Amino acid sequence: MKTEVEVVADDGNLCGEGPYWDEREQALYWTDITGRKLFRYVWRERRHELLSDDFEVGGFCRQLDGGFLVTNRHGIWLWRLGESPHLLAAEVDGQECVMNDCSADPAGRVYGGSCHLDEAGQSAPSFLFRVDTDGSVAIADEGISFSNGVAVSESNRTLYFADTAARCIYAYDWRPNDGALSHRRVFARVDRSEGVPDGLALDAEGFVWCAQWFGGCITRFDPDGKRERRVAIPAAQSSSLCFGGPDLDEIYVTSAGQSNAEVLAPEGYDPSQVFLGGPLYRLKLGIRGQLKYRSNIARPATKEPSDSGAANEKNL
Repeated sequence: MKTEVEVVADDGNLCGEGPYWDEREQALYWTDITGRKLFRYVWRERRHELLSDDFEVGGFCRQLDGGFLVTNRHGIWLWRLGESPHLLAAEVDGQECVMNDCSADPAGRVYGGSCHLDEAGQSAPSFLFRVDTDGSVAIADEGISFSNGVAVSESNRTLYFADTAARCIYAYDWRPNDGALSHRRVFARVDRSEGVPDGLALDAEGFVWCAQWFGGCITRFDPDGKRERRVAIPAAQSSSLCFGGPDLDEIYVTSAGQSNAEVLAPEGYDPSQVFLGGPLYRLKLGIRGQLKYRSNIARPATKEPSDSGAANEKNL
């Protein structure tokens, strides 16, 4: 039986990413990274709106206080709509925070990684970072190729992390009291013919979902890393997903309309012969999801020269 996939919004997102369901507002947020836009879909009114178009939002979490923790190519930021962003870190221990996706854990910490893929397919060393609730940032792991989706399971104390260039999803033991990670292992691999792993989400049964860029699909893995199902999405560059709706039984999937990272594409892939993407999609499969956690990152008390950095970022 073919799954019905609905277009919720079609603004031609160049790199739609990071869907986040806000249960307080009953609204879905997502970003167009390349287009430097942040959107919101208001569920009850069945309408969407542009919230910002002057700040690059790569990955993001909703803060407990209603603001945002943002990761982008220039660092890690605290931000409120209508205000200048505050830079928490542009580098950590000499490593640049050229950031991609991020996600919070139950304590409000945030994990996100860097990426440095060039046109030849080479990646400078990348890192997984942890932002603690006091606003400090530390390196959580190294030996990463291209950081992407992150998801934290409180029930089995596991953090899942997609390394796109390595074509795998890692699992870590996650320690609740301090957020430390250990025992990295490969949870699942994605064959090159099926695209590369991108954004992640968890459902209520403890299964892991992954959007596969170039693959035009979202995939569900069981707790042992075995693929349980693959659901086709109309866009080849399906980028990320989350569960939403009042009953958390709707799956929202972002996509990207600008060709990117072709060096990682399947053999024979021709972007001119496929629909790349751009819309935000929604589907229902009778499966309930888990909410993404809210971040709870404080602005450090020590004054840092971040306001000028934020102003510069808005002009990049």
